[in-house]
Amino acid sequence: MTTALIVEDSLTDMAILTDYLRQSGITVTSASSSEEALKMMQSAHPDFVLLDVVLPGQSGFEFCHDLKTDERTRNIPVIICSTKNTAADKLWSTMLGADAYLAKPVTQQQLTQAVTQLIE
Repeated sequence: MTTALIVEDSLTDMAILTDYLRQSGITVTSASSSEEALKMMQSAHPDFVLLDVVLPGQSGFEFCHDLKTDERTRNIPVIICSTKNTAADKLWSTMLGADAYLAKPVTQQQLTQAVTQLIE
């Protein structure tokens, strides 16, 4: 069974993304900050991480970089899902190791397509 960790501080966005993934048969865990997500990942690694950029404390960009430079987590796919939608944001996420970038509001089809490409 595929598992996802959503790191998102907006309860509305969290509910929408969780619903989309669960409808695709994916088990979802969630965190509202990078720090909370890191603690969760110490006990279990998800098949992929869906990550917002604007978070309390450490940004999603910083957390992505941390995941991709840690030998234990570098192979976990990271999908950035953010309202920040400039070419610079997309380039920065790629430079930091993100595997995909989705601009909010994201559709179920966009999310499902990105997940399918990364976990198959």
